[in-house]
Amino acid sequence: MLKDLDKRIKWALVGLGGLIILLLAFQFGMFVGFHKARFSYAWGDNYHRNFGGPQGGFLRDFSGKDFINGHGITGTVAKVETNTLVIKAQDGAEKTVNVTDQTTIRQGSQTIKISDLKPDERVVIIGTPKDDGTITAEIIRLFDAASMPMPQGLPGFHFLWFR
Repeated sequence: MLKDLDKRIKWALVGLGGLIILLLAFQFGMFVGFHKARFSYAWGDNYHRNFGGPQGGFLRDFSGKDFINGHGITGTVAKVETNTLVIKAQDGAEKTVNVTDQTTIRQGSQTIKISDLKPDERVVIIGTPKDDGTITAEIIRLFDAASMPMPQGLPGFHFLWFR
């Protein structure tokens, strides 16, 4: 009889241990799921902290302060050559951009050629960085003053003041 009691206690303890392990696994799953959902919800806010992107989100300020310059640049055209552009960023730094046959150059809804670009025009370039510090452009977007997105600050003020 004592043996049967010991056997039942042993199985009860094994069952209780299994239940505790199951509850811990469930709690761990809840913990991971909660943190994944929290990260996904605020992905844009967390991007800079995790990957070095812009703190306020992507492309909110086309003046160059909020654009990742490692894979692109925004600024004005300083020089146009056959297959290269020199772009002057807001901070005054000049970056050389290589243009290939696969590069798409757009102004509004029209596709244009590199020869259509002129000095002092505002552009946004997205491409692939090279080891020599240049960027091979994949997309070049030309903006005229009327279609240039408004900088952050006082909404409407710059638009009305400079019109």
